[in-house]
Amino acid sequence: MTVQPTTGTALDAHREANSDGDALDAVSAAIEAAGVEYIYYQGVTISGRVIGKVVPAAHLRRNAEKGVQLHRTVVADLQSTRAGELLGGGAEAAELTMVPDLDTFDVLPWDTSTGRFFCRMYEPSHLTGGVGGQPLATDVRGNLIRVHEAFTAATGLELRSGCEPEMTWTGPGLEAKFRPGSSPSYHIEHLERYRAIYQKVIGYARALGFDMIEGDYEDPGQLELNWMFDHANLTADRLVTYRQICRQVGRELGVSPSFMPKPATGMMGNGCHHNVSLWDVASGTNVLEEPGVGELHLTETGGHALGGMLAHAAGGMAVFGSTVNSYKRYWDAGQFAPSQINWGMDNKTCTVRLSAVGRLEFKLPDAMVNPYLSHAVLIKAMEDGLAVGTDPGEPQVGSSYGGTSKWAKLPLTLGEALDAFEADDVVRSALGDELADLYVSYKRDEWARYCGTVTDWEFAMYSEALP
Repeated sequence: MTVQPTTGTALDAHREANSDGDALDAVSAAIEAAGVEYIYYQGVTISGRVIGKVVPAAHLRRNAEKGVQLHRTVVADLQSTRAGELLGGGAEAAELTMVPDLDTFDVLPWDTSTGRFFCRMYEPSHLTGGVGGQPLATDVRGNLIRVHEAFTAATGLELRSGCEPEMTWTGPGLEAKFRPGSSPSYHIEHLERYRAIYQKVIGYARALGFDMIEGDYEDPGQLELNWMFDHANLTADRLVTYRQICRQVGRELGVSPSFMPKPATGMMGNGCHHNVSLWDVASGTNVLEEPGVGELHLTETGGHALGGMLAHAAGGMAVFGSTVNSYKRYWDAGQFAPSQINWGMDNKTCTVRLSAVGRLEFKLPDAMVNPYLSHAVLIKAMEDGLAVGTDPGEPQVGSSYGGTSKWAKLPLTLGEALDAFEADDVVRSALGDELADLYVSYKRDEWARYCGTVTDWEFAMYSEALP
């Protein structure tokens, strides 16, 4: 839903759009027809956690116009630093106002008495000094909407994407069994063991409007189920919803879904490759693709967009690999995760793979990526590449595991990635100063907590090492 303020604040405009009789009546009718009694008004935090409130459906009109109130530190998961500082404003800070986007209403297929809206966050209207009613700068979903709208206004283009959400399932009967030295990847017998899981996940996803297309078993415990690409904003919403679906299926079947990027040493990590393309809004054409050319190729526009992605890949790593555990995925050469920043023609060892005509597969994001932040960074990186005409260089031929690259070194710890993030003005601009600062504070504290924790590896290595 597009909200364009004409008079008043952005919050006023959103409330006015939600009070439109036809739109509100249509949602009310859908709620009544489905027998929905309860509604989640939900937003997403900087870590990708879903937060919000549940309200009886009878209060739809009130919540559509007024929204719901939450303490503003919820955007940083109400996380306190090691020094006891509550990130995002402190306990004394003003609340935020969260207003639903009416076109995101869906009925939860596992309990049709419950529905949900995705919301955008605003400064409360009572604040003075021109602040009240403005978009909340630390709202990751609202930020992506604004970044994407500005990109389209400036270039006439929109980003379309599809994600590949790898994840690990554990539980009774899910153990992998295969010949030593081989792999269970693509094994139908292992898919059969996961039949109850994938059927429920696909069924729920389809009920929520996903166009599910294919899936496979990739590594011990690892399942990937994909859906059709779309406007990047919708893809981000769907990835968050997909995670909620998987958690619900886990509850129902008594198994455990995990989006941990590297669940065990020696296993392939859980990635979330972003397959991206740029489309001219006016003509509906993919500007990465030259009409009539069938072999793998990139247009000049596509090359410049790719150049921007590569130039800012290191700076964006704190977003694409957002956890301490994320970086374990890049240390095991030969397990299909990138080891340096480069690109190639259908080359799975590269950071960016031209996987089909008009489509770039960006392989740095992992399973815990916040899709609103990752897509915002990609938009800004591509916009910069288009603006300055960044040359991506020649494609990598052969394996990337070894050799050198013309681009910055891939950060291999969260600490290194945060340094690269703070040094890249283009990447920071994708979040804006307030969100970028909060994100760095949140992640610096996470890195410090890890560095100050004694691990099992350290105990095994050093506890009885001397004399």
